[in-house]
Amino acid sequence: MLTPSRSLRRRLAQAGPVVACGAHDALSARLVEEAGFGAIWASGFGLSAVRALPDASILTERETLEGARAMVEATEIPVIADIDTGFGNAINAMHAVQHFEAAGIAAVCIEDNVFPKRCSFYTGVTRELAPAEEHARKIAAARAASRDPEFVVIARTEALIAGWGKEEALVRARAYADAGADAILIHSKHATFEELRDVVADWDRDIPLVAVPTTYIETPLADLDAAGFRIVIYANQSLRASVRAMRETLAHLRGEEHACAESKIATLDDIYGLVGLRELRENEARFLLPGGTDVAAVILAAGDDGRIGELTKDHPKCMLDIKGKTILERQIDGLNANGIKDIAVVRGYRKESVDLPRLRFYDNDRFAETGELASLLLAENELGGPVLCLYGDVIFDEAILGRLLRAPGDVILVVTLQPREA
Repeated sequence: MLTPSRSLRRRLAQAGPVVACGAHDALSARLVEEAGFGAIWASGFGLSAVRALPDASILTERETLEGARAMVEATEIPVIADIDTGFGNAINAMHAVQHFEAAGIAAVCIEDNVFPKRCSFYTGVTRELAPAEEHARKIAAARAASRDPEFVVIARTEALIAGWGKEEALVRARAYADAGADAILIHSKHATFEELRDVVADWDRDIPLVAVPTTYIETPLADLDAAGFRIVIYANQSLRASVRAMRETLAHLRGEEHACAESKIATLDDIYGLVGLRELRENEARFLLPGGTDVAAVILAAGDDGRIGELTKDHPKCMLDIKGKTILERQIDGLNANGIKDIAVVRGYRKESVDLPRLRFYDNDRFAETGELASLLLAENELGGPVLCLYGDVIFDEAILGRLLRAPGDVILVVTLQPREA
């Protein structure tokens, strides 16, 4: 069986670096996979940010694990989890490794910041590193705790981030490699690749190197490959892109530039594809008993029937009272009795009076010059699966509706015969 860890190790044995991209939830992980990356970085920065929290060891092991596990369950490529300092000392790190490994994570990355850590790029905060020997023991403990010998433990040093220089970075990296690390991440926030290039030129262990080119992002991948990096992680670009896109779209919507916003955002069909709607429908068709529970209803109630005069002066026919309940309320009761809870109403004439709970509304403001088809097309989003369409002024027998839902065929019509007017 090709486990996630084995898959990652097999990829590391091939030519060229494994290119990973950061994700902050299951959906962003699926997008990383869709884009063709070789692995997913379950970013501690990202997992904290989506909870509107700083990257400062505030999330618990369980919260981090839940976020990473969701990425594993949503994708098929290896997930590398950023577990900061291992949630405490070496003993805490051992338990974390076992939990993350059991969840299907391919690798964990443990850094030598002291607990509670601070994001590498935060300025104006106190930054202190754990003693090199202490972190080396933590890496050895993490390696020993893994039940799968192919599980990958990445040791990360912040020596360059802390300003402790090249020699200290190399001393620490060598100590962690000798302690059993499967890969070494020497982190840098220098604006160019030159600082890190100088460090790795003196790397003398047969252990893969990992780069996170957040600040030296313009460095070509080929240069990182040539310098000896076997894993390259674009750690937070997807999160930052999503924040900018959401902010711009929200500004458009707040400014009532709806059409402009719509042209710049994903379609609903795109989202349906990402979340597996097609597979859901296939499984429903395969495994669910036939019935009305998977049917939506669209009630067309936009028109103005002037033939009944004062009765509809203040509200449409669907809101006429029939023995203590409106026609619309009676329709909803009949639909609910047959298992149909997903109901939308197309309003038009006196639309403000059509306001019942647990319904979705579409407004045909051109009801006077359009017909039923125009109203139905306004509710196009409701037509993605089995759907029942009915007029808003029809009172029906619940038994008839039940027979309709059980009838075979792609399109079923129920027709009432009325005498012609004289």
